[in-house]
Amino acid sequence: MLKGKISARRRAYILTMRVLMWASATLTAGLVLFLFVYILANGLPHVTWELLSTKPSYLEDRIGILPDILNTVYIVLATLVFVLPIGVGAAIYLTEYAKNKRVVGVIEYAAETLSGIPSIIYGLVGMLLFSNNFGTSLLAGALTLVIMNLPTVMRTAQESLKTVPQSYREGAFGLGAGKWRTVRTVVLPGCVDGIITGCILSVGRIIGESAALLFTAGFAHALNGVFEGLTSSGATLTVALYVYAKEEGEFGVAFAIAAILLILTLLINLSATLTGRYFAKRRNI
Repeated sequence: MLKGKISARRRAYILTMRVLMWASATLTAGLVLFLFVYILANGLPHVTWELLSTKPSYLEDRIGILPDILNTVYIVLATLVFVLPIGVGAAIYLTEYAKNKRVVGVIEYAAETLSGIPSIIYGLVGMLLFSNNFGTSLLAGALTLVIMNLPTVMRTAQESLKTVPQSYREGAFGLGAGKWRTVRTVVLPGCVDGIITGCILSVGRIIGESAALLFTAGFAHALNGVFEGLTSSGATLTVALYVYAKEEGEFGVAFAIAAILLILTLLINLSATLTGRYFAKRRNI
């Protein structure tokens, strides 16, 4: 009798947990779907060729986001130029060369702490360190984003390097290869999929950042070349979204930019997934 009561109670508990998990999954998926539909429905009707291919002109009463698109590209490229060599190089050193495990643990803990700091604090630090020296510019914003994304790139590359079996390294050493040759020809090709995926995902964070750039990169909508743009103030797409929605009240343009950012985020995540699968399949061949 007691066993039957316990069994019934257990079944009721399992049923309740299943209902709660299904409800949580449905709520999460519903919120994501609602945001997608709401943003795209309000933003895509305002996305026009004129909006994408022109710069703002207050004399002609025209709004264009071409400078903001180019500024976003410039700041992504400038950030990657700095963060990829430093982050991947630090990961290689910590995984392959560092002898003192305590130092490695301290650096890993510091990286995890840095990745959890609010971006507005990075913006304040970037303003004091970089904007005061280089002026309010895309370069100052890019250097700030380097500090923000360095822990992510380093930890992603480090975890990818750890997935390479130790037997691969020992086999290379047994054939007479040196340490760097082993890392370059055996270890890195064996985990390049994880490193590239982490770098692509860091691009998504760079594109979506706004708080740090408000203090460092500025709000200008000027159309400049690469080198002139990096040394000048410029608004990225996320900063432009804030300016048009909060300062100018152009909610149609703001929703259009939001739709563009949403599509870019989807493409970045899709490319990261496809890239990881491609290199994983190529490695298994």
